Amino acid sequence: MNKLLIFPTDTVYGIGASVFDKDNIEKIYDIKHRPHDKPLAVLCANLEQIESICYLNDFARALVGKYLPGALTIVVPAKENIKESMGLSMVGVRIPNSKLAISILEENGPMATTSVNDSGSAPINEYDEIVSKYSNLVDKIYAPTEKSSSIASTVVLISGEECKLLREGQIKFEDILKLRA
Repeated sequence: MNKLLIFPTDTVYGIGASVFDKDNIEKIYDIKHRPHDKPLAVLCANLEQIESICYLNDFARALVGKYLPGALTIVVPAKENIKESMGLSMVGVRIPNSKLAISILEENGPMATTSVNDSGSAPINEYDEIVSKYSNLVDKIYAPTEKSSSIASTVVLISGEECKLLREGQIKFEDILKLRA
């Protein structure tokens, strides 16, 4: 059964749905008032889930090995299944460093996610506030079981040999570039 879930990660709370659930992905955009030109990222439980939806070159694989699970999102070429379900040719993927998030992703598969907030506003990271605002809009909201950092992930685009910083978060871009040397 497809579900729309809100759950804590190692960074901020996320709202997510299966990458193959077009209806609930559309609901995420509606709930957040998010423009459709801002793609959702995909959280995965492990490397196998990542490789089921996108292509990794050697550098991207090295980044996964060093920084994931953790606060790094890598934007890489999407496979046909994601092009079809999410309309993306490139997809941002990450494995959160959270036991609860990993268990949710193991149960539901890769999930299209974004922070819990109105688009353009600061993420909401307080459980009671999230329940108050979103409980009638989603199927389930998970209570936190671990401490999160509230600092967003670093986002890099990997295209061929190029590595481009899209957003610096917990992980410094200069450290990422050291892996290419």
